[in-house]
Amino acid sequence: MASAIASQSRNVLMASMVAVSLFWSGASQAQDKAPLPDYVTEQYGKPPAIPDGPLSPQLQAAVQAAFVDSLTQSAWGRDQTIALDEVADSKDPRLVWIISDLMRFTAGSQLSAVLTDAASKLLGKDIPNENNWGEITDHLIAWDIPAPPDYLKVKRGIFTTVVPGWDKIFVEGDIDWRHVSWGGVLIDNRAFDKTDEVCNCIPAADNPEVSSAEEANWLKDDAIVFGVEVNGEYRAYPRRIMEVREMVNDTLGGRDLGIPYCTLCGAAQAYFTDQLPAGVERPVLRTSGLLIRSNKVMYDVNTYSVFDTFLGKAVTGPLADKNIQLEQASVVTTDWGTWKKEHPETTVLVERLALGRDFDFRNGRDANGPIFPVGDVDPRLPVHEDVIGVVTASGKPVAFQRSKAVAALAKGEEIAFENIRLQMDAGGVKAVSADGADLGSHQAFWFAWSQFHPGTELWPG
Repeated sequence: MASAIASQSRNVLMASMVAVSLFWSGASQAQDKAPLPDYVTEQYGKPPAIPDGPLSPQLQAAVQAAFVDSLTQSAWGRDQTIALDEVADSKDPRLVWIISDLMRFTAGSQLSAVLTDAASKLLGKDIPNENNWGEITDHLIAWDIPAPPDYLKVKRGIFTTVVPGWDKIFVEGDIDWRHVSWGGVLIDNRAFDKTDEVCNCIPAADNPEVSSAEEANWLKDDAIVFGVEVNGEYRAYPRRIMEVREMVNDTLGGRDLGIPYCTLCGAAQAYFTDQLPAGVERPVLRTSGLLIRSNKVMYDVNTYSVFDTFLGKAVTGPLADKNIQLEQASVVTTDWGTWKKEHPETTVLVERLALGRDFDFRNGRDANGPIFPVGDVDPRLPVHEDVIGVVTASGKPVAFQRSKAVAALAKGEEIAFENIRLQMDAGGVKAVSADGADLGSHQAFWFAWSQFHPGTELWPG
């Protein structure tokens, strides 16, 4: 087996990775967690027993040989096979997180199969080789398997050897690093207003060129746009462009904005990036190339502070130290024909920003559900059901099923929840207060909204 795997190991991405030291002396993991919901055990079965505390010295050495020393070898050999067997025999499912991280960058089918066998043994599940990384990671998330001691140190070593630009990203903070995975693209670390430079990344757009509605004859009336209004000024961000750029830093109505679009979550959001505490420079948002439960991980290119994309909260770096929380403006998802009819004064991004591309992820790549691991999903709605999400004045997250909300509003019914009122805007839906003030709502897939707002209230319709 070792000789067969040896030829495959050369396909491991960045086989010349530098060694990363492992230190396994972290604090014990608490085992008194609440029981898993029935829908989780029905789908994934019961989780395995989880040991507590540090690894034995013998197991530490096996982990070092299998997951660290192997990355500096030209081939996977007998020593690595023996070490992986010892890991698989340890009965410590926490180590599967490291197996999962290594698998994400493993191209060789035979090595991937051996890693899958080890993970299967530790989890007590027969994981198929098809979509093995996704299946393993889904189980880890759904069962909430704790990470091994000093997990971030190991993960950082694996990931930053592949993409050195991530060295400032993988730092301690208010983020669950277990759930962070590679999205298959590289980091966009271009400076502000340098987005015309070519990059091997998902290319953000800064200060994008716009035109009037009359000049935008390239955009069909049924094209989906994300509409934003600030201080009486309106702008449309065509989905065709946002599926290519995924991040725009713009100025509208005298306010600076950062606008991320996660194609995987069907969610365009708008955050104000000005009027921050004294001494805080405007965050310039970029795509890191990383995902957390199938949601893009965005960061500020000036400070390398990571933001929770769904919540607008800085979770690592200098901006997290300053407790920066970005205020959210509403994004209305609608069609171009209706938006420009109701807001004829609108501007719209110009076609060249699409870079000649015309994706349709929703009806293509993502049609059969999330393509990256998300673990368990709140079963109250289908994973890709569109919802309008907003947080009430009391801090309660609430989701409104879009189809039901549109039907009710079309009949003239009032939709209210605490301080929230829903209203139609140019064919889309937004949340306002009783006096009509914008409450910063946006549309998203149910799986995304519910996992970043656990325990969210669901409007019954």
